[in-house]
Amino acid sequence: MKPFKRRRRGGLVATFEPGEAHVIANLTSQVVELLRDRNGESASDPDPLAGELGLAGGPSLPPDDPVLQRLLPDAYRDDADEAAEFRRFTERSLTSAKVASAETVLESLRKAGLDDTSFDEDGAEGEEESIEVELDPEAVQAWLRTLTDVRLSLAVRLGIEADEDAILLHQSDDEAVIAMTELYDWLGYVQETLVTALG
Repeated sequence: MKPFKRRRRGGLVATFEPGEAHVIANLTSQVVELLRDRNGESASDPDPLAGELGLAGGPSLPPDDPVLQRLLPDAYRDDADEAAEFRRFTERSLTSAKVASAETVLESLRKAGLDDTSFDEDGAEGEEESIEVELDPEAVQAWLRTLTDVRLSLAVRLGIEADEDAILLHQSDDEAVIAMTELYDWLGYVQETLVTALG
């Protein structure tokens, strides 16, 4: 990867190897799928007043999946009733916003030349040209939000709660754990170069 940098005519640009772009697309697609599954039918009874006002109520109970619990946390940790009510009226819009950001990331990768087929498990094979991604201010924010969501998802799966946890995981005997930890670190580097280029 060539880090993000600002272009004179505006916008930020970075160059990824096809495999790197594929990893970002694949993980982003997984987050989208997880969020869309959550944003399906409401598990709560419909609120008649919300229906009359055109407010679509969402689930009032927190998700079972620990990744979704991290992506869609309770607003009130000390008051279950308030947390449930807040979640009912805000979770769907929050989920939709996260999906929209992720779709912006995927679209910017498509525009840069990453084929849709490379979003699949076996994608990126046969691609040789680098993927140059150029972002306008709106896309920059979408990338920052989505990289945060992807890294949070990986952190939950790996059990990372502090920097020390990631350091210990690098010493694991499990090669898959080490690979995922390195990916978590690399995505942090991608995000850091994006923030630096904004400065």
